[in-house]
Amino acid sequence: MKEFLIRWIVTTLAVLGATWLVPGVSCDNNGTLLGAALLLGIINALVRPVLLLLSLPFIIVTMGFFILVINALLILLVSKILPGFHVSGFWSALFAGIVIGFFSWILSSFFRASDGRVYPVTHHPEIKPVAGRVVSDSGRDE
Repeated sequence: MKEFLIRWIVTTLAVLGATWLVPGVSCDNNGTLLGAALLLGIINALVRPVLLLLSLPFIIVTMGFFILVINALLILLVSKILPGFHVSGFWSALFAGIVIGFFSWILSSFFRASDGRVYPVTHHPEIKPVAGRVVSDSGRDE
């Protein structure tokens, strides 16, 4: 549950950043912002994998850029479902997807550990260093 709340807060801040930076994207109030982030997270978890699988040839041909189009379409879908979340058109949704993705990436790269300090995601206290020996082939005859 804690991870879900952290993810929701990160997505909410990313959507808030998109409403500030992208012209044509707006939210009526904070409740709508929270709802848009929640709905975007649910749609990304359920619908996006199916769309990615179905559009795999386009993704391969465009070297991954078609994923931006899918993100924009999902943001437009959220704006059609949620009355207080407004996106003026495809290009606004495309740039909002880029901003949301960037902010989510930056904010998700940090989490709070049990000791209260902030670590990059790559820090895992459960992973113990492994003692072993290195085998080299420098002594082989050629």
